[in-house]
Amino acid sequence: MSAKKNGTHEMTRSGYERLSEELTHLKTARRQEVARQLEEARAFGDLSENAEYAAAKEEQAKLEDRIADLENTLSSVTVIDEEKLDTTRAGIGLRIGIEDMDTGKSYTYDLVGSEELSGAAVSPGGIQRISQKSPVGQAIIGHAIGEEIIVKIPRGQRRLKITAIEK
Repeated sequence: MSAKKNGTHEMTRSGYERLSEELTHLKTARRQEVARQLEEARAFGDLSENAEYAAAKEEQAKLEDRIADLENTLSSVTVIDEEKLDTTRAGIGLRIGIEDMDTGKSYTYDLVGSEELSGAAVSPGGIQRISQKSPVGQAIIGHAIGEEIIVKIPRGQRRLKITAIEK
């Protein structure tokens, strides 16, 4: 499963909805809040020496940058059909069970598109979410239950075995 197709990014339905909700919030409530901050700061007088005004303008610029980023991301997203996911191979939108062959510890991850990690790194069910672009995500994508994979991480290597793949 490819992370990009013709300039688009794959994303789960829940990830798309989360980013859409964030965009709506930023364009409505957050923009109004920043506009109020600017009005209050203008009331303090001379704008050239007004720290509150400078801070509000900086906040406005950050807000508009985030809105533009979200609009760009959402315009180039392919929402995956989670009902049609193939659970024979690890891919975006699936829950993957992994055993660390060196430590014997087991982990469960929800594999998601990298754009989905702008918020919490934990799924609503409390499962850790990892990006398909992370070292572990890149290593496991496309592999089946029972396969062992060597993952290069900053501290060396890890030997992992896929123990479960589910929706």
